[in-house]
Amino acid sequence: MAVNLKQLTQREELLTGGHRACAGCTGSNILRQIMLTAGKDTVVGGATGCMEVVTTIFPYTAWRTSFIHTAFENCAATISGVETAFRSLKKHGDLPREREKMNFIAFGGDGGTYDIGIQSLSGAMERGHNMLYFCYDNEAYMNTGIQRSSATPFGAHTSTAPAGTVKQGKEQNRKDLTKIMVAHNIPYVAQATPFHWKDLAAKVEKGLAVDGPAFLNILMPCPVGWHFDTAIGMQLCKEAVESNFWPLFEVENGIYKINQKPKERAPIEPWLKQQGRFKHLFRPGNENMLEQIQQHVDAEWEKLLKLETKDA
Repeated sequence: MAVNLKQLTQREELLTGGHRACAGCTGSNILRQIMLTAGKDTVVGGATGCMEVVTTIFPYTAWRTSFIHTAFENCAATISGVETAFRSLKKHGDLPREREKMNFIAFGGDGGTYDIGIQSLSGAMERGHNMLYFCYDNEAYMNTGIQRSSATPFGAHTSTAPAGTVKQGKEQNRKDLTKIMVAHNIPYVAQATPFHWKDLAAKVEKGLAVDGPAFLNILMPCPVGWHFDTAIGMQLCKEAVESNFWPLFEVENGIYKINQKPKERAPIEPWLKQQGRFKHLFRPGNENMLEQIQQHVDAEWEKLLKLETKDA
């Protein structure tokens, strides 16, 4: 069905207020938007990380649905097991009629998805479980001290890849997990942001509707780890798309579609300048690093355009 803002705002809030997310956290917006779209007949699994910690500190919970807390490494495996148990109960006629349709959602941060949890995620996708996994990608291990992850972009300062006199932040480009998920040949893969709410809601609907696994990679600006003013998190999502740092696209049954193409691509420097994790790049002598980042963004965008053209 078409996503309708009025209908969304009239639905029951399944993530309560009063959770412990930081001021300016865009992750709580992501969770709220996804659950408004998914609805109450949903089982959610959350890997250890920021959004699990801030919503489920014992004895409290911000979730008004079934929620399972898992370790970093096994969230996708846990929810794939729940989905399998549900199918078994349904097959044997052991479910009441009103429970014959359920959504199964798993989530983790980039640490619990790109790195620690990738083996269980890959397994769940390869086996074809009917579930939606989404990664809230804040580009580092924010919950445990802002260590670098494989999602951390080149040049970013973190506690384990610091900018100093010898090195200037992370020395490698980020892993492209979205394309790794495409390589699993699953029905639906997409990138999104919480600023583009209609796009996100439509992608959640598509992911839950397909027969089989789906994966969403969602950019989550973090004011603590990225070092920006708490008021501009959503603006950073918008500018990440406009600069092609985080393209909005989806891959349905292997077919690429770019959901938003900037009429005029914004340069990457203004986006970087708003984040303290990149402030060292603007010191004299680091101009080549800024050029390298822009070249990488441009090259990845051209690759994406070619993938869409090939499928057209």
